[in-house]
Amino acid sequence: MPPPIERLLPFLRWPRPSADLLRGEAVAGLTVGLMVIPQGVAYAQLAGMPLVTGIYASMLPALIAVMFSASARLSVGPTALTSLLIHASLSPLAAPGSPEWVALAVWLALMSGVLQVALGMFRFGWLLNLINAPVLMAFTQAAAALIIGSQLPALLGFRGGWGEMLHRPSINPLAAAFGVLALALLLLARRWRPTFPTVLVIVVAAAALGWALGFEASGGAVVGPLPRGLPAPYLPGWPGWHALGQLLMPTLVITLVSFLETASSAKVDSQRKGERWDQDQDLIGQGLAKIASGFSGAFATSSSFSRSALNLYAGARTGWATVASVLLVLAALLLFTPVLRHVPQAVLAAIVVAAVLGLLKPREFVRLWHISRVEAVTAALTFGVTLAAAPALYWGVLTGVLMSLSLFLFQRLHPRIIEVGLHADGSLRDRHLWHLPALAPHTYALRMDAALDFATAAQFEREVSEYLSQHPHTRHVCLFAQPINRIDATGAEAFVRLMSLLHQRRVTLHVSGIKLPVERVLHAAGALAPHPLLQLYRTDAEALAALRAIAEAERAEPADLPATAI
Repeated sequence: MPPPIERLLPFLRWPRPSADLLRGEAVAGLTVGLMVIPQGVAYAQLAGMPLVTGIYASMLPALIAVMFSASARLSVGPTALTSLLIHASLSPLAAPGSPEWVALAVWLALMSGVLQVALGMFRFGWLLNLINAPVLMAFTQAAAALIIGSQLPALLGFRGGWGEMLHRPSINPLAAAFGVLALALLLLARRWRPTFPTVLVIVVAAAALGWALGFEASGGAVVGPLPRGLPAPYLPGWPGWHALGQLLMPTLVITLVSFLETASSAKVDSQRKGERWDQDQDLIGQGLAKIASGFSGAFATSSSFSRSALNLYAGARTGWATVASVLLVLAALLLFTPVLRHVPQAVLAAIVVAAVLGLLKPREFVRLWHISRVEAVTAALTFGVTLAAAPALYWGVLTGVLMSLSLFLFQRLHPRIIEVGLHADGSLRDRHLWHLPALAPHTYALRMDAALDFATAAQFEREVSEYLSQHPHTRHVCLFAQPINRIDATGAEAFVRLMSLLHQRRVTLHVSGIKLPVERVLHAAGALAPHPLLQLYRTDAEALAALRAIAEAERAEPADLPATAI
């Protein structure tokens, strides 16, 4: 098959099914499928959607994603973080579970899916790198805290929300027992038997126990009846330009966060296979999955890190494992939904809490503080703003992104420019930090660890000019240019102006280790034309030898200047 066709249709690269392959893939697919059924229902509740849509989102979207993504071993479907973002985005616009809510959730899935497909087709996956690891870590932990806070009332058997509990406390003891016991069992099973279908066993046991105890008849909140059969195609009505405008920012955040969820799993999968991760193809696959979910009447999907890890742990090698998982979910939708009716909602809350507890890692803030205090402050503000701005969670992401970009711009506008000296180990280091002698008398030797472009040119020019003003007897300026890997027109103009200044002062410019791309631009600008006051060296060793010769000529050779340089 021609490579272009395989890039458009990645599933054509799957190996032909054999008995041994399908046997192993079926085991992995069934393992994941047994987890995704109860999780899908629980995440639909978190998203404020009809509970059956969690099962819908685990079928066709998962199949489309695995067929058109480069990472064929990821488990795609409902996730806690995406579900929370959907609920937070739609809370000001409609009532949870209402037809208006469902229609807006579908529009969110469609808009996010189209955006991801467009980004992937035009190879703009690199834009997702605008969110750095500290911001994502802080936002994820804040979202996890909000998810847990939203599920605690149901988990602990509150008869109302937090507000009602503060005024008229009322608890259903049996619901609290269901929730707490289910959570304890889930956490224990995750530690001791991660591949055992604990979630499904707990759901079935809770349904049987709830039915036997008459939990629903006594006023307990249960899942209730779910429709059986395949989902009908869903075409949402036009919500109006005003409503679509209110969905734009949530669409961007859901697109960004859900794909970063995908990246965390896809990178692990690619490393294990020893292949390069094709982020653009995964954008297309994930986008098509969201579109398929929308037209199924469900909500936006994403890659689940926990289910993807379980898929890999269970031995999945290809996308056939997802096919097996989808077939199991389909069978459950046709046969298993009557059992789900009696499941206490406290158990669904326990499933959600157990899934997101692992995202709470307060020690990450301490570790980040030791690495970079500026980024730790950025992460802390992202965390705080996300919590304070709920349900408008996108303000937390925007805060983190803006602070990260501000730090990036500050660092670009303030490049590291140092005067260098020769260290005892033969390397060129910061002369003042290491208390090193000058390389030669009346010589300013410097190095800039950045590109020479519009962001750094002014600072570079200012550093040299100020040094010459403070040291009027300077006769040589030596630029160790190896770290300068790029130059633009602004940088070339600054270099030309600097040369003119040096020529006026009769100062010789020595340039060492200039790279070919930079050299070409400077030649085009006429900055490297032969001149008595311009000396070019291919290596730093040649430049140091020339400076040593200058020192000998002036009979002021530094005692520690070696005969050769490394």
